Amino acid sequence: QVQLVESGGGLVQAGGSLRLSCAASGRTISYYDMGWFRQAPGKEREFVAVISWNGGYTYVGDSVKGRFTISRDTAKNTVNLQMNSLKPEDTAVYYCAAKTPGRVGVQSASRYTYWGQGTQVTVSS
Repeated sequence: QVQLVESGGGLVQAGGSLRLSCAASGRTISYYDMGWFRQAPGKEREFVAVISWNGGYTYVGDSVKGRFTISRDTAKNTVNLQMNSLKPEDTAVYYCAAKTPGRVGVQSASRYTYWGQGTQVTVSS
């Protein structure tokens, strides 16, 4: 079992950048595909990005492609989300999540077993 804690959220102006981190404990992230999701008020949870258990592939959602990058640091057992060129529509609570390895359903929240508590990102216009 792994525990996940997100950090790095905050208030930023449109066009700015933030870097979110997800610190894992209890088990190494190399056992899991690690994903980021977000949820805005009144909306469904949305897939943002995923990095595979071995770092062999990454995938980002269409709404953030070209602006967000996912990476991991196995020495620190963390997963990071670098967010550039932020837009007001990126405002949401951002969640880190972990699933058993496999490319099927990487964009589906239901595939992820472990979740962090979330960190708020607010982008002002």
